[in-house]
Amino acid sequence: MAALFIKQAKQYAETRPDYPKHLFEFIASKTPSHNLVWDVGTGSGQAAQSLAGIYTNVIATDTSLKQLELAPKLPNIRYEHTPPVMSMAQVEKLTPQGSLDLVTIAQALHWFPTPTFYEQVKWGLKKPHGVIAAWCYTVPRVNNSVDRVMDQLYSIDSKPYWDPARGFVDDEYRSIYFPFEGVDGGVDDTGPFEFATEKVMDLDDFFMYIRSWSAYQTAKDRGVELLRKDVVEEFERAWNVEGGCDHKQKKVVKFPVFLRIGKVGNI
Repeated sequence: MAALFIKQAKQYAETRPDYPKHLFEFIASKTPSHNLVWDVGTGSGQAAQSLAGIYTNVIATDTSLKQLELAPKLPNIRYEHTPPVMSMAQVEKLTPQGSLDLVTIAQALHWFPTPTFYEQVKWGLKKPHGVIAAWCYTVPRVNNSVDRVMDQLYSIDSKPYWDPARGFVDDEYRSIYFPFEGVDGGVDDTGPFEFATEKVMDLDDFFMYIRSWSAYQTAKDRGVELLRKDVVEEFERAWNVEGGCDHKQKKVVKFPVFLRIGKVGNI
C-alpha cells in the first residue's frame, strides 16, 4: 500500500489534518515517563511534530522516502526510512529492548501485519507501563449539504477502490486486533476513545484532500476519475449554499478521531 501514497505525497502532507493537542495530552498522561517514542508510519510527520513537544526524543519511521522528505525537521526527531515489513533484527537496530515509553501509529495500523508488528512493539516497550496508541480519523464533516455529497462519493462511488483494510477505519478501529491491557489500572477498556480535529479548508483544499486518498489513486490507475465534472458541480453547489461558485470560500472541516490505547503489561 505504500506505493499508493508515494504518488500523492505532497497532497497528503498539505491536506491531511493535524491531530488535536488534547489527544497527545491524553496519551502522554498514560505514560509514566516521557523519554522516547517510536512513531510508526509517520508519513509526513504530523504526529511526530506534536510528540516532539512532549517527549525528549522521537524516532519516526515510514516506508515512503518521499513523505519523509516533506516532514518537519526538528532536533529531537530522528527520521528513518524502513521497508514495509521490518524484521526483528531491524527493530533491534532502531532502538534497544525495553527502551520505549510509547509507540504511536496515526492512521496506519490497518495497513500493518499486526501479529508480527505487535511482537516488535512488546519487545521495544518498557514493561509493564509502556503504552501503544493507535488512532484513525474517519470521513470529514462540513455541513449537511457537503456531507451528503461526500457520503455518496465515499460510500458508493469510491467503495470499489478502497483496500479491504479500510473497513477497520470505517468501524472506528473497534474490530482491529489489539491485544493490550487497559492503561488505567484494572480497567481493561482500550477504546476506541473519540476525539476530533478541525482544519480550515477552501474547496480546492477539500478536493486535494480527496485526491490524497489511496482509493482515488487506485481508481485513477484503473482509468476512473472519482471527481467527475458532475461530482465537482455537486460539491460546488453544496459548498456555496448562498449561490455562486467561489472555490476560495473557507469552511471548518471536522475530522472525527478514534483512539485505541493500551499498555504492554508483563507479557
